[in-house]
This record gives sequence, structure tokens and C-alpha cells, in this order.
Amino acid sequence: MDRQIVKQTGERGSGMSRSELRAALSLSSVYALRMLGLFMILPVFALYATDLEGVTPALTGLAIGIYGVTQALLQIPAGLLSDRIGRKPVIIGGLLVFAAGSLIAADADSIYTIILGRAIQGAGAIAAAVMALTADLTREEHRIKAMALIGMSIGLSFAVALILGPVLNQWVGVPGIFGLTAILALAGILVVAFVVPRPAHTRIHRESEAIPAQFGRVLRHAELLRLDFGILLLHAIITATFVVVPLVLRDEAGIAAARHWQVYLPVLVFSVLAMLPFIIQAERRGHIKPVFLGAIALLMLAQLGLYLVPVTPVSVVGLLLVFFTAFNLLEAMLPTLVSRVAPADCRGTAMGFYSSSQFFGAFLGGALGGWLHGQFGLHSVFVCAAGGALVWLLLAASMAPPAKLGNVIYRTGVSGNAEVDRLTRQLSGLAGVAEVVVVAEEGVAYLKVDKRIFDESTLP
Repeated sequence: MDRQIVKQTGERGSGMSRSELRAALSLSSVYALRMLGLFMILPVFALYATDLEGVTPALTGLAIGIYGVTQALLQIPAGLLSDRIGRKPVIIGGLLVFAAGSLIAADADSIYTIILGRAIQGAGAIAAAVMALTADLTREEHRIKAMALIGMSIGLSFAVALILGPVLNQWVGVPGIFGLTAILALAGILVVAFVVPRPAHTRIHRESEAIPAQFGRVLRHAELLRLDFGILLLHAIITATFVVVPLVLRDEAGIAAARHWQVYLPVLVFSVLAMLPFIIQAERRGHIKPVFLGAIALLMLAQLGLYLVPVTPVSVVGLLLVFFTAFNLLEAMLPTLVSRVAPADCRGTAMGFYSSSQFFGAFLGGALGGWLHGQFGLHSVFVCAAGGALVWLLLAASMAPPAKLGNVIYRTGVSGNAEVDRLTRQLSGLAGVAEVVVVAEEGVAYLKVDKRIFDESTLP
């Protein structure tokens, strides 16, 4: 073979093929359909739950967050199962489980049955299998773009759900939303079966899947653990906030439940616009750590404001705008930081534990938020969330400023330890290359590079 890095002439640097774009968009839609169903409950469930048999504030919070613990526990095992039996069977099976949980919750008249249904919803954990199938269906040079599309679909589904939830609640009620969630899951199954391409080969992808042999390495990585703790706290705070915010809007700010979408829509739109200058400061001007710490501080101040400032429609909307600006900024920055900090060949494992931490945070936020509400009142949730953000701020203050590195993946034509060592030395010596891992069994080289310096034409 003439080259040790196998470059597909005319393809690297070009756009996605039609098949890759179809795969990325269809899998993004599958993920979005599932998450839309989960998120639509957030802005309305606390209002609905007061009429359920056996309800307490603590059980309401548990019902909101319980899906997170089953999702956190099962998503990595489901991804590993997909390596054995195939991606599509695991995804379709997960969506069927999710639909079953949704139907149980739709037919429930007690809080306990809804808790059961929500736990079953979370057990339909398809995240890791979706990412693995995305990797199977895309070339190395387009894989990260495809995964970014999935990430964007999650953010969009969250925003749409906060607006749709209150609207649908007026038309079909919370049981109807659970029923619609089941229908969305079944629609996702049809997309997987008939729209998502069938991969020619299924193999392990270190950039998108958790690898058991890497678990110890990732769990001993102090910077990754710091980021995992951050996403856990962030989703604990957002979930706890929605245990009580719908009640604050209705009972204290005097905004009818049917009009809550009129609060969330402008808040979400303007919070996205407000975060853009900070993203520019972080990414283009290299002020990543100051912007990151500032966003955590803003999150803390918004929660303190919700606790301290007298409740009026204007004050609540203003503080929610500050809160969502900080939340959106942190939600956008954290995955990028994980990708930059993780060892070159451990990105999939690192993201697997990061995602599990996120879902476990949702569980903690729901359970603790409900308990605090029941024991100490609505506003105790805000002061506790502010305390959690303060702990995060103190922990993050000592983090090392992350280098501005990107991940690139190349097919290789090497075999045997000698060729691997030689190629590793050659790649390590190129300008802009910070880290190299060559895996002969996979025929792949994983690199971390400074894209401002790295010149692909110098590849051996």
C-alpha cells in the first residue's frame, strides 16, 4: 500500500453523501421523537398531578425524574447489546418499551402507576445504540457532523416540548400527552424500519460507543469526572426547577396554565439569542473557561433571584430568561469540553458516562425537588438549586483551561505492532497534532489536532 493513511480521493473535505445525510437526519428524527415525548410532560405534570390518587409533592417529583435512573443504568448495556444482536433490533425494542411505559402512564389514575410508567419509559434506552448506528452509516470524516445533528435535534425537541406541552394539555390533557408520546415512539419505529439505511457492516467505534476496557481509564480521569458532575448538577437543577415553576407561574404569578407557553416561547427564543455572543467569546476568542464559569455563576444568580425576588409575571419571566440563557450556554459547552478533554480513543466511552450522568441528574433533580417542595415549600427548591450551582462553580474554578483541539479519524492501511508504532511516531511529529492512537484491529487512527495549525496534506 502506498500510503499508511487511506484517504478516499475526492471525498474528504466534501459534503455528506445522500445515504449519510439520510442516515443522520432519520436517526436525529428518531431521537427527537422520543425526547419530545419525555420533555412535553415537564411544563405540565406538576399541575396535573395534584388530582392523582396518593399524590404528594415528593411522589410528583419522583414521577418527573424516575425515567432518568432507568435510562442511566441501561443505556450503556443497551449499546453493548447492539454490538451483539444488531443496532436496529435494540432501537426498535427500546422504542417498544418506551411506548409501553407511555401507555401505562396514559391509563393511570394514581401517582404510583405513573411512576411505574415513567420508569419503563426510561428503560427504553436507545441513545448508545442510535449513536453506534450513526457511526456504522457514516464515514469517519462526517461522523462528528452526523452526531452533532442528533445533538441539535435533542435541543430543538426540548424547546418545542416546553411550548407544545401546555398547548396540548388544554386539548388532550396529560393522559393524552402520554398517549401521543406512545404514538411518537411507534412513528420512530417506522422510521428505523423503513427510512434509516441498513448498515453494510456493524463494528465497534471508539469515538461513539462505550468500550468496557476503557471504563476504568475514563472513571479515573479527574477532568472528565468534573464535567460529568457538572452535567449531573445541570440536569438536576433543570428538572427540580420544573417540579415547581409551573406551580409558581399559576399560583403566585397568576398566569393561567393555558398561557404558560406564552412565557416559555419568548424566554427560549431570547435566551438562545442572548447566549450567542458568549459562544463567540468562548470559541473564536478562546475565552472558554471564563465564559463557562460565568454561565455557572449566572445559573446560580437566576436561582437565587427566583428565591429572593418577589413573584410577579415580569420578575419570573426575566429570571427564567437569565436561567435559560445560562442553561443553554452550559448545555452547548459541556459536550464540547468532554470531547476536547477525553483521550483520543476514548471519546465514545467518555460520552457514554457523561450521558448517564445527565440522566441520573434528572432523576436526582426530580426526587430532591419534590421532597424539598413537600418539606419546605416551593421556593426551597430554588435556594437548594443555587447551592448546587455554587458547589459546581467552586469545583469548576480549578479546572485546567481546555486546549482548543478537535477530533479527527482516519482509515489506516497498517497492520502489526511495528507498522502501528511507526505510523504513530510519524503522525505525532506533524504540526498541530496533540495526540495519536492507532488501532490496527479497527484500521483506524484517532487524532486530536489543533485545526488552526494541522495540515491534512502532510499526512503520511
